[in-house]
Amino acid sequence: MKKIAILTGAGVSKESGLSTFRDADGLWENERVQDVADIHGWYRNPEKVINFYNKLRTGLKNHNPNKAHKIIAELEKNFEVTVITQNVDNLHEKAGSTNVIHLHGELTKVRGENIIYDMPNVKGIKDIGYSEIHIGDKSDQGYQLRPHIVWFGEAVPNLTIAARAVNEADIMLVVGTSLVVYPAAGLINYVKKGTPIYLVDPTPINIHYSPYTQIKDVATKGMEAFEKMILDE
Repeated sequence: MKKIAILTGAGVSKESGLSTFRDADGLWENERVQDVADIHGWYRNPEKVINFYNKLRTGLKNHNPNKAHKIIAELEKNFEVTVITQNVDNLHEKAGSTNVIHLHGELTKVRGENIIYDMPNVKGIKDIGYSEIHIGDKSDQGYQLRPHIVWFGEAVPNLTIAARAVNEADIMLVVGTSLVVYPAAGLINYVKKGTPIYLVDPTPINIHYSPYTQIKDVATKGMEAFEKMILDE
């Protein structure tokens, strides 16, 4: 069974009603990125950060996977699929994908602020679903709970296993990301020579790689076209 590595970005979840990260002017949900998505923002005002992610987390339960998420999950019927996502939502899992690597953390999880998330499968990460946390909520070790999110200024620990998945893939698919945000965009450099790359995004994307095919459409329609293309082959 051939292996497909799928890198997804905010464009996949946008059609489920989730705003993309930094849609405009350095803002995310009307908050400055440096205040809510930077480790120094946490140091300055952890309560503000906690409240921001509480709002995102509780709101997430009202959003469902769209056709793009579902088609990605359905690819597991014919391929060995690894989803590598820059998104912090759980829509891939809700759609049925069974092998998902989250590069930037997971909105439905928290950890004690003493835990340095510098390696995969680190202990002390708790799944709280769509619940809230507050100042004063502590881990089992007595440390303040924080969102399980990789902020600017922090390492991206799952990057290594993501790069391995890309390198082992027979097909590389990129959906809903323009490949301009690093280090995730650098994963394209781990594709083995001669491995076909497919890009699904309405914005023109140029990469220094051959061969590659771009489907210039939104994620839902683009994934329908990709599915037909790949299954016909």
